[in-house]
Amino acid sequence: MREGYKDAACVVLALAACAVFTYLFLEIEQQWEVAALAIGALAVMLVMRGRAIGTRVERSAAASPRTAVVMTMIAVLIVAAALHESHFALLMLATVALFVTVCLGLTIQFGYAGIVNFAGAAFFGIGCYTTAVLAAHTPLPHIAVIAASGLTAALIGSILILPILRTRGHYAALITIAFGILFKTFLEVNDILGGPQGLKVPGMTLFGWSFNEPVRITDNIEASFYINYVVLAVALAASAFVIAKRLERSWIGLNFDAVRLDETAASVFGIGVARWKILAFTLGNFFTGTAGAVYAMMTGFIAPNSFTFGDSLILVSIVILGGLGNAVGVIPAALLLLVLPEKLQVIQEYRFLLYAVLVILILLYRPEGLLPRRLRDYFPNRRNA
Repeated sequence: MREGYKDAACVVLALAACAVFTYLFLEIEQQWEVAALAIGALAVMLVMRGRAIGTRVERSAAASPRTAVVMTMIAVLIVAAALHESHFALLMLATVALFVTVCLGLTIQFGYAGIVNFAGAAFFGIGCYTTAVLAAHTPLPHIAVIAASGLTAALIGSILILPILRTRGHYAALITIAFGILFKTFLEVNDILGGPQGLKVPGMTLFGWSFNEPVRITDNIEASFYINYVVLAVALAASAFVIAKRLERSWIGLNFDAVRLDETAASVFGIGVARWKILAFTLGNFFTGTAGAVYAMMTGFIAPNSFTFGDSLILVSIVILGGLGNAVGVIPAALLLLVLPEKLQVIQEYRFLLYAVLVILILLYRPEGLLPRRLRDYFPNRRNA
């Protein structure tokens, strides 16, 4: 019982520190403040690494995953409430949550099953464009539109997986690269889908609640409408996280690991390599398409330039930087890679140079990522004597 309380307290303290950091990271504007916060965060990470605090927090969260997920959602909602009048900060927070969902899909593909997907932005765009068409030209409720967008991305992914199954390694990666480039070109030359000018997307309405209307808290206090999308994006990310972790701990995750580590050995032992690759690729693309649907309604406009190969590289970078195969690691990595460039706009083009140098340094001195994936525990309930 005492051990359970210690685990809960450890998770609460870690989430409180992360919530404070996220709030400051999104709220502050002065460049020296951003630099000081980044240096402070780096120093804290080094101390945590030296004292193995990060490992203790991860083990505590693994001991009670449901509690950890609920506490994380509460922490994010508290940050959103503190930023209720800041449109841009809430937009960034919702965007980070949606990209976490996308990267959880890539984690299932890349980190679990070993399928390198450099077309993440393309499947994200499929979800966006499916939503734009269905929301504007059909009477479907928006909850059905979101589901249909995810299913469309999964269906197209199930077709793309067929040539991937006939290749391995970098050859399979080249297929996804080619698909991403073809998708962007298809959008640019297709006038029905708006061509290079893109399409407008109507705002979301769920169960009579208009997400694009400001949230009135009291007669004198009004919150930004982006807070609606923050709540939905966090719920979506939490659902994807729970599914990803359950898959990892199940016999399905065990088959994924076998396929990733050695396809030949897996086949010899009777594991259907094609079956598990199809499942991982299809499920990951469903997550990506669903997140794209919410993103399209939140931004209200989509264009082909939002789904380039460079955007796919950012998604893969988040997965690798966070810790390949670690679903928890994509959260701080997404926050860092998406928000930091926006905070460094004052140095204009040089911010991308600084951003790239930072990523390279982290991968040089922390090649396993910010939060490396732990070895699989085959007896999670066994206690040491």
